[in-house]
Amino acid sequence: MPVNVVTKQKITVGTEKFVESAAPNGSFVVAFEDDGDTGYFYALDHSQSGQSIQDAMHIYNATNVTDKHSPSVVEIGWSSDNCKAVLLINDYAHAIFDFSAKRGYCRTGFPPPSENWHGHDWDDSAFQLFAVES
Repeated sequence: MPVNVVTKQKITVGTEKFVESAAPNGSFVVAFEDDGDTGYFYALDHSQSGQSIQDAMHIYNATNVTDKHSPSVVEIGWSSDNCKAVLLINDYAHAIFDFSAKRGYCRTGFPPPSENWHGHDWDDSAFQLFAVES
């Protein structure tokens, strides 16, 4: 999965942390937030007037993470077209946003997508979004 990792930070699950990553080019931004109880991944479009948050996906409940007291590494990577972003925690893909298709993929499949966005169910084929175009 060729991904341009733009952001990398250590976190402790269940400890408040906000990790934001802008696409190298364009107006798209994603953010991972652990508010102490849950982890969420947000899709933002700063070119939109008004509400920049376009969609959000649940990543985890801190109480359900068995190794939450061990440090974790959050990485956010972008596709070469700057329209797809992936959230990796400890080298494991937890969520993908595809801004061009207005589609999200996450392991929990929760919550339902925002208006004008489609699905949140995980699909391993979403990794193909990061395939090198020939």
